[in-house]
Amino acid sequence: MVAKTQRKKKFKLSISKKRYNKLVTKSKLTKHEKKLLNDALYVKYCRCLIKFKTSGNELKGYPICMNSVYKKRGIKPPKNASKQCNVIF
Repeated sequence: MVAKTQRKKKFKLSISKKRYNKLVTKSKLTKHEKKLLNDALYVKYCRCLIKFKTSGNELKGYPICMNSVYKKRGIKPPKNASKQCNVIF
């Protein structure tokens, strides 16, 4: 029996910018909408971290990205978000 390996996800938003903005401002979300929004926010967060790592400012990257993507929108960030970016993308 062969063990399945986890595929890496694509590093792009799965929804349009217009729909993303609508979901961020909406107060009540369905399960499907929550999943779409969480995926989009996580992609944005990982992009921000990778941008800081490539520019050489990796010490400042984690708190700035976390605040700009999750905290200012009032959304609870996922657990171990920064460590999982390399695994998922």
